[in-house]
Amino acid sequence: MALVKICGINDTQGLDAAVAHGADLLGFVFFPPSPRAVTPAEAGALAARLGAGGPERVALVVDADDALLEAVVAGLRPDVLQLHGAETPARCAAVKARFGLPVMKALGIAEAADLALLADFAPVVDRFLLDAKPPADATLPGGNAATFDWRLLAGQPIPRPWLLAGGLTADNVAEALRISGAPGVDVSSGVERSRGLKDAGRIAAFIAAAKAAR
Repeated sequence: MALVKICGINDTQGLDAAVAHGADLLGFVFFPPSPRAVTPAEAGALAARLGAGGPERVALVVDADDALLEAVVAGLRPDVLQLHGAETPARCAAVKARFGLPVMKALGIAEAADLALLADFAPVVDRFLLDAKPPADATLPGGNAATFDWRLLAGQPIPRPWLLAGGLTADNVAEALRISGAPGVDVSSGVERSRGLKDAGRIAAFIAAAKAAR
């Protein structure tokens, strides 16, 4: 059964719906240009609703310095740090060593050549998020509702556990899983009623479709 990450959680409605319908991971965005951004204090208050258990808490940052990461770790107490910018393998290794948390590196994919980066990062990260490479004029590194050719991933020996992202919805997630062979999926804009605002019904439908996929 596929893992499901609901990313961009920024209110109680989205969080409660994701938890109630069986999300495995919750993503909190610490990147101010994003309409889904939260502060460390806001994320901590939301995560307090989870108690001691529940889905894994993923902190998404973009080229963050150590000061921001320290604030994020103190506020959210994440299970995973998601590095979604232009971080190098060396930076990923340094973050992992300093904070003692698993690191998930997001990589933008548009063509087969983009997969070459997997070998560079595999020794120093714990997971990958394979997302659609943002358009040239995009202001956000992810959450742009763009897909890529999932056939690029079919049969590929991805060297770490990974999630597929990019333009996924309840309508296409089963096909995406079938074609790519992904062990899990990540969604943000595909479960929103408007940009940055999660919709409980769409979250429920997405998780159900992903979990039912074969």
